[in-house]
Amino acid sequence: MVAGSAAAIIVLAVVTASGPDPASDASVHNDKIGLAINTPNQAVSLRQLDGAFTNASSTGIGRTNVYLFWNIIEPMQGEFDWSQSDVLMGLSEKNDLNVTLFFSVVNGKVLGPFPDWMENPTLDAIGADRMADTLDAILLRYDVIDTVIIGGSTESQFRHNEQNISAYRDLFNGSYEILKEKHPDVMFGNSFALHHVINKNLEHIVGDLVMGDVVAFSYIPVDSLNDIVRTPADAAGDLEQAVALAAGKPVGFLEVSWSTSDFVGGDKDSQSEFVKRMFEFYSDNESAIEFLTWGRLHDRPDGTCAAGQLDIGSEKITLGGGSILGTNEFVIERLDRYICNSGLVDVEGMPKPAWFEFKNQMEMINPE
Repeated sequence: MVAGSAAAIIVLAVVTASGPDPASDASVHNDKIGLAINTPNQAVSLRQLDGAFTNASSTGIGRTNVYLFWNIIEPMQGEFDWSQSDVLMGLSEKNDLNVTLFFSVVNGKVLGPFPDWMENPTLDAIGADRMADTLDAILLRYDVIDTVIIGGSTESQFRHNEQNISAYRDLFNGSYEILKEKHPDVMFGNSFALHHVINKNLEHIVGDLVMGDVVAFSYIPVDSLNDIVRTPADAAGDLEQAVALAAGKPVGFLEVSWSTSDFVGGDKDSQSEFVKRMFEFYSDNESAIEFLTWGRLHDRPDGTCAAGQLDIGSEKITLGGGSILGTNEFVIERLDRYICNSGLVDVEGMPKPAWFEFKNQMEMINPE
């Protein structure tokens, strides 16, 4: 159960907001299929956030992602701020959704963000015991979490810093040993950007970091400039590579998406076709897949998905220590357009063809 808080109680009492018509509340939830639930604007009411969760849940999904960052959840050592996480975890529980938690020790090219009291630690200075203590506190509070991803876009961190892989392995494995004893039913792993792995021949980095219980990937069908260069069929073939890279461990897809922005070569028809191909891939590989989550529910206005910031539900935080994406403005602008237009519902609340395809596919794999 989610521990009670004023914020969570308020959210659970509000009336569902408008949006794509849920048609009917799904009676069957597939806990392997998820949606990363966001809202179309950064400024959002609790009512709107509740509505987003209800609409997403109506498709029959059984999970979502929650992004918690150490500097937000533990601003003072041993003192936790649960105000944001109680809302998101409470809504997940209300809608019968399991949670994939992204904790962000590694976040692409940067580490953290970490609390100020940690003083920008290196990987070998974080301490497995300290990380395990924080994650233990989170897992004790929220039993909706069934998976924890500790590092994201991990290949980008170690591409030019392979000398630090050993320190990260020690940190991960030390924490894993402690946490697995206390939380045997929770899965732990790292995530890799599959498109980066393929485009930059970084398969060896994945091989060095196949640890824990699950190997997770994010995926967007782009080249190094963030232009869409795959067909939907090509992209589904890329997903097949993730199964091989997982080396026999269960594979998870933390975020998979297709943008409808023509600025990067996307459109609504190809997004809808990719949703169909993605579910075909899932059906063909279900036994190997632990979870598969679409990257976001809603579009956001262009220019608001900038590098160096990440969503926490309805909010954004700025990452310290530099951009996770680098400093090439041309590349960043294209990624911004890609991400901002990768939802199943547009910024006006109108469902795209992919929304209906997603619901149709869920009905086929979730028979009444």
